[in-house]
Amino acid sequence: QGREFPPSPSKSANRSQRALRSHRTKTWRRSGLLPGPGMHRGVGPVFLLGRKMAASSAEPQILVQYLVLRKDLSQAPFSWPAGALVAQACHAATAALHIHRDHPHTAAYLRELGRMRKVVLEAPDETTLKLLAETLQQKNIDYMLWLEQPENIATCIALRPYPKEEVNKFDEIC
Repeated sequence: QGREFPPSPSKSANRSQRALRSHRTKTWRRSGLLPGPGMHRGVGPVFLLGRKMAASSAEPQILVQYLVLRKDLSQAPFSWPAGALVAQACHAATAALHIHRDHPHTAAYLRELGRMRKVVLEAPDETTLKLLAETLQQKNIDYMLWLEQPENIATCIALRPYPKEEVNKFDEIC
C-alpha cells in the first residue's frame, strides 16, 4: 500500500545496508545484469538482454509507471527550479520501485530497461496530492507518497508499474 518515506536509519543499519548493496552488486554482476569492472558502459548485458527480447516472438506486456507531481511547487511562493522538481519525481519513482520490488510487474519493468514507460501528471497543490493518495489507498493501488525532508512536504506520488491495460482506471482517478 502507500507508504511515506521513513526517517534516516542508524549508522549500524547504514553499514548493513552497504554490505547488502555490495552483495547484490556482486550477485548482479555474476548474473550478467551489471557489467563487470572491465566492461565499458553501454556495452554488455543490457544490450544483450535487448537482443534476446527482440528475438523472442512473444511481445512482452507493456508496463507503465505513473507519477503525479505538484504543479504549485514551480510557482510563487515556492518557485522551485525544474531540477528540484525532477529530483522529487525521481525520488518518488525510485522509492516506489524499491518498495514494490518483489511484485512481478515491478520485476518485469526493471528487467526490460529499454522498454520503461512513465507518465507524469500534475496535481495543482498539496491538498489535491494528499486526497489522491487517500483515493489510491481506498482502491488498493500500490503507490509511494514522497515527502521532502526535513520540511515534510508532500511533493510527488509514484505508482508501481502497472500493465497498460489497467492504466485506464488511473486516468479516471488522476
